[in-house]
Amino acid sequence: MQESIYKYADVGLIHFMAYPEVTRGEGPVLETLQKICEDDYFTLVEVTWIKDPEIRKQAAQMIRQSGMKSAFGAQPTLLTQKLNLNDPDEDGRKKAVDQIKSGVDEAYEIGASGLAFLSGKDPGTAGREEGMQLLFESVLEICDYAAEKGDMPIALETFDQLDCGKNTILGPTEYAVDFAEAIRSYYPNFGLMLDLSHMPMLNETPWKMLYQARDVLAHVHIGNCVINDPDHPAYGDEHPRFGVEGGENGVIELAEFLEALFRIEYFDGVTPKPLSFEVKPIAAYGEKSELVIANAKRALNKAWAMI
Repeated sequence: MQESIYKYADVGLIHFMAYPEVTRGEGPVLETLQKICEDDYFTLVEVTWIKDPEIRKQAAQMIRQSGMKSAFGAQPTLLTQKLNLNDPDEDGRKKAVDQIKSGVDEAYEIGASGLAFLSGKDPGTAGREEGMQLLFESVLEICDYAAEKGDMPIALETFDQLDCGKNTILGPTEYAVDFAEAIRSYYPNFGLMLDLSHMPMLNETPWKMLYQARDVLAHVHIGNCVINDPDHPAYGDEHPRFGVEGGENGVIELAEFLEALFRIEYFDGVTPKPLSFEVKPIAAYGEKSELVIANAKRALNKAWAMI
């Protein structure tokens, strides 16, 4: 592809994945965020909760000053606290909903262009119907709350249903699409976030995953996973660098995924669409965030040249 990627995509980086030390809303938030904002390869940065209001204010100013777009990932706020939007315990479900509402407040505060979260644990066949109804009620409540503040796009990210991963109720793309269409009948600004990293864990292909979701796809992540070696330090949903030994996704797989995004017209050449790296250094290997980020940029450059 000879045309610039920026005609088609807002190339983003997930701050809290590339720098996992900030996942809990604390740590070197500003120092690491500045590195991303100074890198003109990226036009989008995805941040999560920032507990200190003053740090949050400075982060918003930094993003604005750099001319970048931002999006808010509420996934860590649920995962780190083991909260579940389809929790059969009503108090637990309410706590999860309230946490995402707080995320909505933060997202608007920093000027984010969208917010994403994930569904709760898959309860298994016996509890799945009830779980889906509880999730539906939770998401409607979140969308109700967000709509009072504006029309920010809201997305649910699909995950795997494996014990080595997140094992969420959504889940397979076909069921996630049905769910999204039901929510969109109330809130058209709702959609799905799909991730190349999760595709092998769902046993799906680029065309199967993306074609099904073409009408509800709001946001895309790209990354890697390891699912065939339980002894690998990045086994499961850990988002290692592209091409890591034992991983599922490298440059070729990324190129195939990009090609499918063109085929479903996610990339329309009119409005750049979110395309964010979700990559994480492997602590056991002593990997450095900056090198993993450089790896991701090189992988995308090569894949873009192939399509």
